[in-house]
Amino acid sequence: MHRSGLTELEVVMAVVRRGSFRGAAQELGMSATAVSNAIAGLESRLDTRLFNRTTRSVALTDAGQRYVARVGPALQEIRLASEEIHSDTGEPAGTLRLNVPNHIGTLFLDQLLIDFMIRYPKMRVETVSEARMIDIVAEGYDAGIRLEESVPQDMIAVPLTGEIRQLVTATPDYFARHGTPQTPDDLLSHQGIGMRMAHGGIYRWELARRGETYALAVPPRFATSDLFASIRAVKAGLGVGFLPELYIREELERGELVSVLNDWAQPFAGLRLYYPGHRHVPPGLRALVAMIRERGIIPG
Repeated sequence: MHRSGLTELEVVMAVVRRGSFRGAAQELGMSATAVSNAIAGLESRLDTRLFNRTTRSVALTDAGQRYVARVGPALQEIRLASEEIHSDTGEPAGTLRLNVPNHIGTLFLDQLLIDFMIRYPKMRVETVSEARMIDIVAEGYDAGIRLEESVPQDMIAVPLTGEIRQLVTATPDYFARHGTPQTPDDLLSHQGIGMRMAHGGIYRWELARRGETYALAVPPRFATSDLFASIRAVKAGLGVGFLPELYIREELERGELVSVLNDWAQPFAGLRLYYPGHRHVPPGLRALVAMIRERGIIPG
């Protein structure tokens, strides 16, 4: 391969992770022009277009997707081999790349990673937050975080939280003004605070009790893809939300929010850190997993 080929592959993977040449340039400490030139040079030698470019977006072509699926894991192995050599002293060193859900950072991940980097000063950490599910190996990540139900079966999963419940929640004043729902059907006459999903639709509230299930499309007065915006809207008394107990426990304890229909709130398996079980685990990831197990799971 051309002597600059490895750098070009790193550029390709950074563009895939960041979704733009500018984002890749920031990650790699390069100029956007240098990133563009690296991609153009590789495409020229391959005689294949890897990315479709518009003024607003960059996306892999079909050929680009096939190329990344093959090259990504190989590039990751090269990086891991280098980091393993640098970690011969026993102290983890290198870069740990994590793909995580939106909104998770302020819950607990930020502090965990800060403490991790303080403990291991030779480690660098990069996180990318997004709603879509990806192939973490193909896109060059060491690990991902998702709900257990979304973790691929061939991955090793490490519990981060206990079981999670989604609660039908509003302010005491809202329920005083609009009435307290007694059954799931009552929710259809209320003003909802809806979550817009990555596919563009509004999340349907899933309630279950003793084998009876509901999937309700509560009419949203306010819909957003930002979990914390929906929490703020519920706290402002704008409507009823269907919110993770994990994120609103303090508000419930203080009485700022009230949950109803709790017998319909069935718990489900919580968040997991996951990574491939069939390949070498880099020292930095092993150290992070050890720290997670040391701290114990967060109550759902």
